[in-house]
Amino acid sequence: MGKTEKTETKTAETETAAGEKKENKMGVMPMNRLLVSMSLPMMISMLVQAFYNIVDSIFVARIKDGAGEAGTSALSALGMAFPFQMLMIAFASGLCVGVNAMLSKALGEKDHETVQKAANHGVFLTICNYLIFLLVGIFLSGTLIASQKGEGLTLEYGTQYLTIVCCGSLGIYCQFIFERLLQSTGRTIYTMFTQITGAIINIILDPILIFGLFGFPELKVAGAAIATITGQFCAGALAIFFNLKRNEDVQINMKGFRPELHVIKRIYAVGFPSVIMQAIGSVMTFSMNRILTGLNEASVAVFTVYFKLQSIFFMPVFGLNNGMIPILAFNFGARKRKRMMKVIRLSMVYAFFLLLVGFILFETIPELLLRIFDTGDASLITLGVPALRIIAFHYLLAWFCIIGGTVFQALGNGLYSLIVSVARQLVVLIPVAYILSVIGGLDLIWWCFPIAELMSLAVTSFFLIRIYRKVIAPIPE
Repeated sequence: MGKTEKTETKTAETETAAGEKKENKMGVMPMNRLLVSMSLPMMISMLVQAFYNIVDSIFVARIKDGAGEAGTSALSALGMAFPFQMLMIAFASGLCVGVNAMLSKALGEKDHETVQKAANHGVFLTICNYLIFLLVGIFLSGTLIASQKGEGLTLEYGTQYLTIVCCGSLGIYCQFIFERLLQSTGRTIYTMFTQITGAIINIILDPILIFGLFGFPELKVAGAAIATITGQFCAGALAIFFNLKRNEDVQINMKGFRPELHVIKRIYAVGFPSVIMQAIGSVMTFSMNRILTGLNEASVAVFTVYFKLQSIFFMPVFGLNNGMIPILAFNFGARKRKRMMKVIRLSMVYAFFLLLVGFILFETIPELLLRIFDTGDASLITLGVPALRIIAFHYLLAWFCIIGGTVFQALGNGLYSLIVSVARQLVVLIPVAYILSVIGGLDLIWWCFPIAELMSLAVTSFFLIRIYRKVIAPIPE
């Protein structure tokens, strides 16, 4: 090879290397390492969140009913506020799913103008969502708790808790949107710091404000709510800082901002099905609370404890999803089918093993898990042990349905996820729960979860095959 040819070859190699350096890691990094690097920080931070939610309930469970007597009123109050916390998170999460998918796809296409529009509209819509729940907190909290047949101390505690978390929800809304902007650009390590910071602050403040330590007033359930929103505000502020100082792909500038209807439509075309899907979870929880209260009010506390415990296993799976969505959306935008299929397969394997661990623990040590929430009321153990063992069977199927739903959302087909969620929770779970409660009471009602998951498996499989044939398969290798 002549000197001129060597020089040209070296120049081409240098240009290629420079191009590769500029390429976003979501398009070139080995997939297993990429998925782990993007998901692990989120899985850790979400696991920390799960633990701080559990710590909340552990402390609240020790609040005594009436004249210092053991009981489940405080824990049941948290359970009755939970559907509306879920609704709040549904609006935040659905918005972020839409922004995340739009922004990641635009990054893959190197469309920087769309990247900025997605980010700015995400911040604007976040404020709009907060204002809605501020009004809910001010005017509707007591009515919403009473509508689940809450009364006495349960009504009092539930109203206090829901009012505070709704009125202070700006913290969680800021945390959601600014963390998702970091995730969309592959900077998930920073979201681990924000969420861990919020969790630690919440955990520290919980006993101080609930029981009145170090000279603080004893606020009981209201103290738990204040600790929660304080942690969220701190996490949201840190997420804003990281975006301003560390996220060079997104420059948020609201000066002269005007909302564009076509951008909002595009965001919610993907995100709104996720809002509805998670809102359906809120309706399911609300309906289950009403059914369970009619059987035994202590069973609402059991249901609350189940949701806290299951978050230990489901939150890491959702963290895996948050790492998977931008990878899948980016490679869809970049038209890289092989990488798309690989991230789907790897995500399913990891999700399966995470939920298998949950199934094993729920089947083998349910009493030990329940005793973490020591209310002093024996009914929590008596009712809770069979409940956990029955519900756990749906873990063996849920991993596939969760990853399948994430695939639908990342590829812009959130409607499929919506259909699966409606069918599972409204068409099957609630009607079956009601029928089983009439036939066998608390002995049978918990079987509604595995039965609903079987249906979800069938519908998810159908849609996954359909989306592969219509969306993924036509992409050239």
